[in-house]
Amino acid sequence: MHKTRLEAFSDGVMAIIITIMVLELKVPHGESLDALKPLLPVFFSYVLSFIYVGIYWNNHHHMLHATRQVSGGVLWANLHLLFWLSLLPFVTGWMGENHFAALPTALYGGVLLMAGVAYWLLARAIIKTEGPDSLLAKALGRDLKGNGSVVIYAVALPLAFYSQWLAQALYVVVALMWLMPDRRIERVLS
Repeated sequence: MHKTRLEAFSDGVMAIIITIMVLELKVPHGESLDALKPLLPVFFSYVLSFIYVGIYWNNHHHMLHATRQVSGGVLWANLHLLFWLSLLPFVTGWMGENHFAALPTALYGGVLLMAGVAYWLLARAIIKTEGPDSLLAKALGRDLKGNGSVVIYAVALPLAFYSQWLAQALYVVVALMWLMPDRRIERVLS
């Protein structure tokens, strides 16, 4: 089975996710800078989520570039990832509207955790389909970056109930880890 439909569908879903998130940004009533202050938490949560969707889109592209074929298992693993990413607009809005309160911040981390697990499962499904000598298997190796991200999310989630700002800082740390496309895949492809 060719991967082009999978790529096109995934790109479309991620574009819709970003569109939904931006539509949640409400225009302030008033023309002064003070009118923007109440919207800052919503805006900052949007920026973080936009970066996350961009990271997933970029790395998903790289992952599929290293993929030769897809199976039914890969299709379902990809849908699993898209499901968790599709929840980002909800948790982003809830977190921003409630000024990074503990429960919304923890739920945001829960969605990030599950998206990270889903991405890991997608990579494993591709490797299972293509075999242990596949380009993706060679590129990921032990996948310390991917596994480390999931561990950081798992730490940040309960931490949100003690310090929302530390949990947020950990979410930013993971985003910074993934901001650049995964060079491991680029090295294997070149």
